[in-house]
Amino acid sequence: MKPRDVVLVVDDSPETLSFLTDSLEEAGVTVLVALDGRRALTLLEQVTPDVILMDAIMPGLDGFETCRRLKRNSQVAHVPVIFMTGLTETEHILKGFSAGGVDYVTKPIVAEALIARMYAHLANARVAQSTRAALDATGRYLLAANHRGEVLWCTPQTSRMLETAFGHGAQEAGFTLPEEARSWLEERQRNGPARKPDTVVVPTATPGVRLRISPVGQTGPDELLLQLADETGAGEDARLKQKLALTAREAEVLMWVANGKPNRDIAEILGLSPRTVDKHLEQIYAKLGVENRAAAAAMAVRTLNTR
Repeated sequence: MKPRDVVLVVDDSPETLSFLTDSLEEAGVTVLVALDGRRALTLLEQVTPDVILMDAIMPGLDGFETCRRLKRNSQVAHVPVIFMTGLTETEHILKGFSAGGVDYVTKPIVAEALIARMYAHLANARVAQSTRAALDATGRYLLAANHRGEVLWCTPQTSRMLETAFGHGAQEAGFTLPEEARSWLEERQRNGPARKPDTVVVPTATPGVRLRISPVGQTGPDELLLQLADETGAGEDARLKQKLALTAREAEVLMWVANGKPNRDIAEILGLSPRTVDKHLEQIYAKLGVENRAAAAAMAVRTLNTR
């Protein structure tokens, strides 16, 4: 039996709640209800709906601020939010989109049109989720952030890298990139993707460790897909490649061996399988004329210390 889609309706109007609940349940949807923004955020700590229908104007925490807060929670940030309101001025429509909404419908609501738009956004959200799941499975160091440096989502490998670098993971609500990265993203927002430099290197909480952040593409109006790389020892692999006649990948593997990393860590850093790292090491031993890991590491250290 196909599971029913779950829709969270956030509205302080009993008439609107009754109308939407009846219409959505008639369409085969499971409906959850919250009377204000704070109750909605509390509910979202226990349940992840498929779509959220959000009244923009409510007493206390309005819909715009509620949306901004839930978008900072990585567990529900992917859920599409459709705003419902009687406000039609352009500034309010733009405010809804800037808060993280995907659509904006005005009251009085036409149930058939709202449900059609809801399913269109739900289909898009599921495609995005499938793409993110595929990225997770490939082990890529990818994340999405807005121009303020707020991390919207990331692959598990990226979260572990950020936790190692900064002491807390990007899966935590409200995680933002360091100041250098935020300034770089804001400048990209102002000047466009053609700005130079096209990457940024940021220091971390770990002495001597730096991360390089590079743009991959635009995945939303305010969502930039970024790739992370460990910049520690940047340039050392190029020197090993040149001086020891290694391939680029062999030089990268040898550099991390010289830094004391085990094969499992090297595989994760470079996005390889441990078996592939073993194969590269076999080629490295043959080219260097050594028999084991320790001897290869020693030769790499001597090479890097020779100016």
